[in-house]
Parts: sequence; C-alpha cells; structure tokens
Amino acid sequence: MKAIINTNFVKNLAFAILSLVSISAFAQEEEEKPKFSFSGSVDAYYRANMTAPNDEDAIAPGSSFANLPGFSLGMANLVAAYEGEKVGFVADLVFGPRGTDAVFASPMYSATGDIVNQLYVYWNVSDAVTLTFGNFNTFLGYEVISPVANFNYSTSYLFSYGPFSHTGLKADFDLGNEWSAMLAVMNPTDLTEFNPTGDYAVGAQLGYSGQFLNFVYSQSSYEIDFTGGFDLSEDFYLGLNAAHFSIEDNGGSFTGVALYPQYAVSETFSLGLRGEYFMAGDFFGEEITGVGADPEGDGNVFAVTLTGSATIGDLILKPEIRLDSSSEDTFIDNDLSPTKSLASVLFAAIYSF
Repeated sequence: MKAIINTNFVKNLAFAILSLVSISAFAQEEEEKPKFSFSGSVDAYYRANMTAPNDEDAIAPGSSFANLPGFSLGMANLVAAYEGEKVGFVADLVFGPRGTDAVFASPMYSATGDIVNQLYVYWNVSDAVTLTFGNFNTFLGYEVISPVANFNYSTSYLFSYGPFSHTGLKADFDLGNEWSAMLAVMNPTDLTEFNPTGDYAVGAQLGYSGQFLNFVYSQSSYEIDFTGGFDLSEDFYLGLNAAHFSIEDNGGSFTGVALYPQYAVSETFSLGLRGEYFMAGDFFGEEITGVGADPEGDGNVFAVTLTGSATIGDLILKPEIRLDSSSEDTFIDNDLSPTKSLASVLFAAIYSF
C-alpha cells in the first residue's frame, strides 16, 4: 500500500508540475505577442461630372484626390510597424495617384521619396510623455490621407490646402482628466525629406475630450485650426473643422469651416454630409483652383458632399454626390461656357487589412 501511495503522490506531483509549466508557457506566449504588425488599404473609384464634360480637360472640384475621370486608381497603402514596451517605429508607404498627390513635395532628394508617406520612430518616455522623431502626417484638420479614416471619399478644401505632413521632433503629453498637449519643431510644411531653406516651423496642440486646438507657425506664415466632434445621440455624430491660414509677406490667406453630420442607419450602413465654406485671397500669388478670384484676388466656394458608407467585411463601398458652387466662373458647363458650379458623382471601393 505504501508503494502505491508513493507512486500516486509522484504522479500527482508530476502532473501538477507539468500543469504549472504549461500555464507558465501559455502566459509567456500570451505576453510575448508579435510586436510587428502589417496593415494598410487598397482603393479605387469611378468619377463623372453631371454638369461638365468628362474628357481630357479633367474638370473636377478644386480639392485634392479623387479628381480623375472615369474608372480611376486611388492608392495602395502599406504600413509596417513595430511596437515595443518603450520604443517603436512606423514605416508607411503609398503607391498610386492618391499617394503621389499626398507626398507631392517629396522626391527632392531620394529617388523613392514619392512613396514615403510616414517614416518615424518613437519613445514612450513615461506613461504621460511620448517623443516622435521623423516624418509624420499632420496633426491639423479633420480629414486625413488614408481613405479608410475619412467618411467622405473626396476631400475638403480645408484639408487640401492645409499641410499634409511634417518632418521633425514632437512631444505628446497626457495631462490627465482627458486633457492632452503637443509641442513640435519641424521643417517648413511639406518639406519631408530634408530642410533646403534653413528655416523651421513650430507646432502646438491642446486637446480635451476629442476636441483639438492646433497651431503652426513658421518664418512667413501661420495656421490656427480647430478639429473636433460630438456624439449627439447613439446614432448621430457631428464633426467640425475650422481653420485660418495667413502668409505674412504678401497677405495671402484662406479661411474655412466644415461640418460633418453623420447618421448610422444600421450596423453596416451610414450616411454622412459634408458642408464646407472656404474663402481665399492671393494664395502664393495664385488663384486656388475651384475657388477663383475677383480683381482684388478674393474668392470663395461652398461645397456640399453627400456620402453613403456600406461595410461588407473588410470592404467599404462609398457612393457619393458632390456640388461645388464658387463665387467666380471657375468651372465650365456641358456647352463649354464658364460657370460658377459643378455637380459630380463617384463610387469608391476601399479594402482595409
């Protein structure tokens, strides 16, 4: 009997040890999740004018992206990231017309500069402070480069004429109680590969509960921007973007405001409207496309965009109708006569992974 008891004791002890080892190994496996991630998106669209020709003149709204006629390409966006306990990096590459437009100022030096959307490293100094060094997309504005994160597929004038990206050093601060702040020193706007001027810009942000006040100042210009939004109900959201930009040397400027009401019809379908008023003066000595200018160099545009968003797994389908109305004759109609307005439609498909 004693030998049997000892044998059972040894078996039970061995089983307990194996169980502990298995649990420990499983816990380590859970803690040691892969730190590398790979994500991105692919998008394409069809666009056509209703009140203007669809030909080589490529009549389109004066905002960025989604301006090509017929069946057109957006971009392939590939994002590789590493997230360590304290440090990490993001390498964000873009291919296609939308990506080329997004990094328009970048092949200044590198033969592959026109595919680099973001390229930065970061250090979580503490739970409240993060330092980021490199090329990162702008902190100003409601809309972003990736179509996955925007409700409307076409973009606003405010987004199109604000900065797209910065290169420099920024520090993000978690101030507690839903407050945040950011300070940055950067190359001049959109000079993302190196600094050819010797000038620098400073940036700042103050945030509270999803509302952000942003500021950028350089040697000759400044921009102040408010971006935020509010959940008015469980299904209804209202986004807001307002900004003013000024060039100190020649008095050029733009000012605009955009509202983004969005309503969730179901779990897989939503409707969103963007209503934007944008006015501009002598912008770098040129008219702003789609806004035009009177003899004093001033012009404005009111644009309304209605977008549907249907989700099918990882695929998003977006039908859209857009009406642009300018204070000047900046478009042409089907009879090739100058006109102040343009109506267009598009259908976009976006796959994210």
